[in-house]
Amino acid sequence: MNTTVSTITRAALIITLTTNMWLSARAADHLLPSMTQGEHASTKASGVAMPEFTEGVVKKIDMGNKKITIKHDEIKNLDMPGMTMVFQVKDESLLSKAKAGDKVKFRAEKQAGAIVIFQMELAK
Repeated sequence: MNTTVSTITRAALIITLTTNMWLSARAADHLLPSMTQGEHASTKASGVAMPEFTEGVVKKIDMGNKKITIKHDEIKNLDMPGMTMVFQVKDESLLSKAKAGDKVKFRAEKQAGAIVIFQMELAK
């Protein structure tokens, strides 16, 4: 009888551990979007949606410092209200796509404490 109880106890323990491991993995999957939001390189690989475009108007372009000043709407993925601010750009070729006064739409993310535009195009 002790052998039967011991076997049932082991089986129950294995089922419990396996279930807990599966639930932990599912919980991690559920948290993944919030952990990778704003990080476009990892979002492409994980299948998580990239941040949506934000619209704005170019106020100034500083080619020498790879910066652009934009008066923008709310940046939802960064929980940032609309304002005028200076952004760094991931690729300086983005700066040649617009000039002061142009309406643009862009995607931005936080990198090393700075807000960086990684995609930008003229708005229609």
